[in-house]
Amino acid sequence: MILSKSTFNKGIIIPSLLFIIGVCLLAVFFPTLTVSILDTIKQLIFVNLNWVYVWAVTLFVIFLVYLMFSKFGNIKLGSNDSKPEYTFFSWISMLFAAGMGIGLMYFSVAEPMQHFSTEAFAGNHYINRAKNAQLYTFFHWGIHAWAIYGVVGLALSYFAYRYRLPLSLRSCFYPLLKNKINGKWGNAIDVFALCSTFFGITTTLGFGVVQVNAGLQTLGLVPDNNFTYQIMIVGVLTMLSVLSATSGVDKGVKILSNINILTVIILLLFVLFLGPTVYLIGSFTEGIGNYVNNFFSLTFDTHVYDEATLPWFYNWTILYWAWWISWSPYVGLFIAKISKGRTIREFIAAVLIIPTIFNFIWMSVFGNSAMWFDINIAKGALSSLADNPDALMFRFLDYLPLSEIVSYLVILIIIIFFVTSADSGIFVMNSIATKNAPKSPKWQMVFWGALLAILALMLLNTGGLQALQTMTLITALPFSIIMLLFCVSLVKALTIDRSYYERDFSVSTVPWSGEFWKDRLQQIVSFKSRESVDEFMRSTVKAAFEDLQAEFKENGIESKIHELDKPNRIAIEIRHDLINNFIYGVKNQFKVVSDYVVEEENLPDIADKKTYFPKSYFGDAREGYDIQYFTKNELISDVLKHYERFLEIISEEKNEMFISSNANKNLR
Repeated sequence: MILSKSTFNKGIIIPSLLFIIGVCLLAVFFPTLTVSILDTIKQLIFVNLNWVYVWAVTLFVIFLVYLMFSKFGNIKLGSNDSKPEYTFFSWISMLFAAGMGIGLMYFSVAEPMQHFSTEAFAGNHYINRAKNAQLYTFFHWGIHAWAIYGVVGLALSYFAYRYRLPLSLRSCFYPLLKNKINGKWGNAIDVFALCSTFFGITTTLGFGVVQVNAGLQTLGLVPDNNFTYQIMIVGVLTMLSVLSATSGVDKGVKILSNINILTVIILLLFVLFLGPTVYLIGSFTEGIGNYVNNFFSLTFDTHVYDEATLPWFYNWTILYWAWWISWSPYVGLFIAKISKGRTIREFIAAVLIIPTIFNFIWMSVFGNSAMWFDINIAKGALSSLADNPDALMFRFLDYLPLSEIVSYLVILIIIIFFVTSADSGIFVMNSIATKNAPKSPKWQMVFWGALLAILALMLLNTGGLQALQTMTLITALPFSIIMLLFCVSLVKALTIDRSYYERDFSVSTVPWSGEFWKDRLQQIVSFKSRESVDEFMRSTVKAAFEDLQAEFKENGIESKIHELDKPNRIAIEIRHDLINNFIYGVKNQFKVVSDYVVEEENLPDIADKKTYFPKSYFGDAREGYDIQYFTKNELISDVLKHYERFLEIISEEKNEMFISSNANKNLR
């Protein structure tokens, strides 16, 4: 079998593989030394630079909330007439599965239980410890976490679909670096993103395998939690992930995400209604109020006045912020991939609010159930397992009816969560390594899956997985600075964007005069057929464009006239090499007339509920308008006023990035 030609970019794939394999081999052959060195670096960062994480995450939240309520909120992630590619449910399911995944199953019981039983809060009454456990779990899995993903996803979506740049982290620096993003700086950014994504997925694969193995052992399906069974589990999970990734986002990833969100809801409702229901609803309600009341104090709290809780702060809040930041290149790229056509306001509201609310409900139901069982029934048996999260979820299920059946469902959810995370991760890594090549051979997906499986197993077998996780956390510090630059870049681009689309026409131009008012009145009170509009386009629009083309040629400007069918369209285009093409076109559009107008006697008769009209359109996707009342000369005048606007805009230096050849090449 001959492999198809690779679409890998050498400037990205070679340094990335060298670094990935080098770090993994160090962790495999020198696990203790590697962990020791990396842990020392991590502790230095967490202790001395924790304020960087606190301020960065705070600024991300403020930035997104500002954009959501600002004038920029209506800007689309794509051209002005673009539509979302996925239904709202599928979109939410995919971004949720990629963003949280196995973590929801791994920490839903373990995190609240660890906060509840930690020595840092041992002096508090158990009721206060339970409230704090819920509060800090909400904090770590709420708006702040999703703001981190949202910043990267929004920047990528905007520059990829609005500026028509590659779906790559390098594109987010375009307003700052311009065409330098295509050189070594751009490659360095993509190498960083690829390595970070690979490390994050590898550690998730390792921890997910251990939890699946623990669940199978609890159910008696395997005798113990050893490496032999982990090899088999990794093999099966990787194979499923590769199959899903090779089938594409529209099939494998989308279908699995939809299935997973439904099974997760079933499990959630099961625990809610068969657990301490009244207690759970009450604690969730109180927890929301507690979170809102403490939102700002939690956001800015560095625990500097309470030294006893500092180790807990470093190992939970700062570790979480670092973990979310290290995952953001992968999650952000995937969210961007599925978010074309959404407005900025819709994107931010959905990414910040919907997953946050679901996380709060999920963590309340599982975490509060576990604490309730621990206090009232288990007598501390669950809190004693707080440091063993692999088994804790399954021990918790023993206190519910049908525990064995539910345990099977939990294992199924963990498997699907892993597959949806890994397949989207494989898809994203291949996208980064190929500079977003439109089509890649399937063997490249197999390559990423095999590399993930082999390195994860090697690290599991030698105990080097912790070193890789630590390395991932360390990379979060420089990437937090990169993300702040994303925000600066995005503000600069959005300001230019809004100015570009709101530019008024010259005050010296007039759309049409009253010279032919009788003819226009007759046109206004009559409904048009497709044929009559086609005739208008042939007799008036084409004639106007031909006169313009001849006059442009007299002035040394080459232009072309394009005619297309379905729908009928005519456009005049002036092509450029360094800037966007000027395009003014007219297409035959229809609109559906309301029943009231059809039945109204004091209006002209209409045979069909559809009426047709000629609508202008432009090369930069601004909204066009009805031109059916224009004469030939008035249409020529209208084209010229748009051409005048075009020349004014391209002559201003600040608009360089909006009219660059990067976008122009994609329009040809």
